[in-house]
Parts: sequence; structure tokens; C-alpha cells
Amino acid sequence: MMDLIESPEGKYILDRLRNELPVQFHYHNTNHTLDVYRSAAAIAQQEDIDEPDTKLLLIAALYHDSGYLKSVKDHEMASCHIAREALPQFGYDQDYIEQVCKLIMATQLPQQPTTLLEQIICDADLDYLGRQDFIPTGNKLFKEMQALGSGDNINDWDKTQVSFLQNHQYFTPTSLKNREPKKQENLRDLQTTTSIAEMNTATTTRSIIIDTLYAIVGILFCGFALKSFLIPNAFFDGGVTGISLLIHELYHVNIAYVIILANIPFIIMGALQVNKTFAIRTMMAIIGLALCLLYLPYPDKITSDKLLVSIFGGVFMGTGIGLAIRGGCALDGIEVLALYTGKRISFTISEIILGINVIIFLIAALEVGFITSLYSIITYYTASRMINFVIEGLEEYTGVTIISGQNALIKEMLVKQLSRGITVYKGERGFLKESFDVSHPVDIVFTVVTRLELRRLRNMVHEIDPKAFIFTSIIKEAAGGVLKRRARH
Repeated sequence: MMDLIESPEGKYILDRLRNELPVQFHYHNTNHTLDVYRSAAAIAQQEDIDEPDTKLLLIAALYHDSGYLKSVKDHEMASCHIAREALPQFGYDQDYIEQVCKLIMATQLPQQPTTLLEQIICDADLDYLGRQDFIPTGNKLFKEMQALGSGDNINDWDKTQVSFLQNHQYFTPTSLKNREPKKQENLRDLQTTTSIAEMNTATTTRSIIIDTLYAIVGILFCGFALKSFLIPNAFFDGGVTGISLLIHELYHVNIAYVIILANIPFIIMGALQVNKTFAIRTMMAIIGLALCLLYLPYPDKITSDKLLVSIFGGVFMGTGIGLAIRGGCALDGIEVLALYTGKRISFTISEIILGINVIIFLIAALEVGFITSLYSIITYYTASRMINFVIEGLEEYTGVTIISGQNALIKEMLVKQLSRGITVYKGERGFLKESFDVSHPVDIVFTVVTRLELRRLRNMVHEIDPKAFIFTSIIKEAAGGVLKRRARH
């Protein structure tokens, strides 16, 4: 079969697109038409489409977006109008032209093709979604939308693309094999990009107030742990707080001043390793803690019982540091030091923190006493567990993945009955031992629920499909989507 690009009907429409389309059509232009034409030809070849049907398909590909010459709205109808006007002069009869128009109309969003040829032209029209050039091609469409007055900012455009990719599906086995994996990779990359953009969005007044309250309450808890438990009993903690307590105990320097001086290097590192906002918040939080230690009338000594001091001192200290972290600052700079050091040596951050704390407790054992040092290790362990609980444990979310032949009903149940957001991945099921070569497409549904909702979700899924495969994964913290958004530094 001849190359239809060089045919009279092909040259006619391509010349019109080159010469008559306004310059603001950065995406829907000759390049896009040729891309769809070549993609359709490649898919048709792999799907073993015969020559007459391939020609029908490629004519539709050449004319499918010609309607932009007349109108942006309902351009598929306008494309059919142009095809009905132009193709008779090239020897095409009315029945043939109506078949071309049916293929053109199949590209209308949302795509709902009913024949293999319709599936091929739909997949070819959005072939770029599963290719390396997804981002630059999508940017051309964004630029066109802005030029036509319907585009917003790039962050909103990225969110729109995420939603479109999540709801899009390829239809032909060829595109499912050759384009679907890369499309999912493009989706994951775009989701990462939009998450970072949301993190960098300017904080609202409400989030600033909430973060400030977290930091203030955290400071009060830390001050209480230090003045009422640790300092009166000569106990220690890990990290910069432990260093400050050790200096205070050995040289009797006021703990408030020591904490400020000891944290200055880590505030500077925080500005370099995280950002300036984090460093400023941390500096203000540490100054606030020092003021609390100087002026607030905490109880001087709650108890002298070493076990109670080690446990509850750690509980209050860990709660305070954890709340401060939730407020976007740090009351102990040891993690910043570990982050800075970890880029220069081959140890993990956890190993670096452990190493620094081992040194602190060894010095404490030699200078203050072995028994006190051992109890202080309990304080450090208790504090670290409380930090993890405050940061992660207050939002006990569980990720649930569901694979079922009744996925349409399950998706409806999750959204309409449980009011949960869902993400749908395209996959394949089958591959049994006795019929390994047999498989078929399936929607893999992922959602996030609280642990209290997990049992109810399982029961509801099994009511719909007793054979549904469900597995869960622990999510330490979740934010965004239908979940409550939370500011982060």
C-alpha cells in the first residue's frame, strides 16, 4: 500500500494544517497528525490488520484533528465535516467516508471504542502517554491551552495530567504491552513532581498557626522533662540535648545557655541541608526552650526514683521533640548532623546517630557514673520511641491493594460508601501453572484507610467478591488527596 502521506488526499490535509492552523496550536498541528498516523500504522501492523482496513484507519488518522481548522469545541465533528467535504474529490464514496468519520469520532474523550480499528486509533492518538517524550509533548499541549486561554499554572497542569493518566487506558494488546509500563512510570514520576510542588507551596495562615502550636507545646514538654526529671537527677539523653546536659553537669554552666550554643552549628547545617525556613524555625524553638528553662516555674523534682526518671523523662522529652518536628522545626540537631555527615562517609544516618550517642554515653559513664549512664540509655530509648509515635503513630493508616474480577463494583463501593480516594493500576492476571500463557487485563485498586476501617473494608470486599485478593502494607504517615493535608518543612 502506498504511503498515504504522499497521496493527494494526504498532501491536501497536511498542507492545510501547515498553512491554515494558527500559530498557537503548539500541539494539535501537523506534527501531532503525523505522530498519530505513524503510531496507528505501527499498531495496525502488529495487530495483523489487513491492507484495506489499514488504509481506512490511516485516512482517519490524517483527518482526525483537521477540525481545529474550524473550531476547538467539538473539533471531532468539525473533522468529519472536513472529511465529508474533501474526500469525495479523491474518489471516496459516502459509505467509506462515514466509516472514516466513525473512527474519528471514536477519539472523542472519554474514549469508548467498540471495534479493533477504533481501539487502534484511540491508542495511537494518545500513544505519547507511554513514551519517553511524554513530558515535552505534554508541555506543548499546556502551552497551546494557555495560548487559547484555558491553561492555568504548571502545577495545576501536572495535577490534571496525573488525573488523566490515572483514568486513561490503552485498549489494544500492542499498546498494553509496549506503552502501558512506561505510562505507569510517567505517572509515578509526575506524582512525585506534584508532591514536591505541593510541599513547596506557600503555607497558609491556618497551617502556620497549627505548626506554631505544635512547636510551643513541644517546647513546654521538653522544658518539663529537663527541669523536673533529667537535670535534678543528673540524667542524660542522646543527641545535642545529651551533650548539653553533660556539659551542664560537668562544668555547671546554665543549661539554657548551653542548649543555645550547642545547637548553633546544627542550625547553620539545617539552613544548608534542609532550607532557611526550617533553620529559622529551629532557632526560634531552641531560644523558646531556653527561655522556658530560665523563667517558667516548673516543679523542681518530681521523683528521685531512677526507673521512673528514666522512663517518664524520656516520655516527656520524646513527646516534646516529636511535636516540634510536626511543627516543622527541631529541638535536637543530631539528625541534621547525621544528614550532613552521611553525604561524606559510607554510614547510614541511623548508624551515625547511634555512633554519636554511644560516645556521649561512654563519656557520661566515665565522668558521672556507670549506673546513671545505663539509666540514661533507657531515657534515650524511651524518648526515641515517643518521637516515632508522635510523628508517625497518630495517623495509623494502612495501604490496601485489591485485585478482583469485580473491580468496578469494588471501586464504586470504596468511593461512594467508604468515601475513600482510590488509585487504579492496570495489570494482568492469570499465569496459572497449568495455563501460564493465559492472562487477561485487570484493574488493581489501591486505597488508604485507617486501621479501624480495615476490617469493615475487607468484609465489604469479600461480600462483593469472596475470591478477591487483598494485601495490606503499613503506611507510617499519609497526607493529601481525601486525607487531611498537613504542612511540612
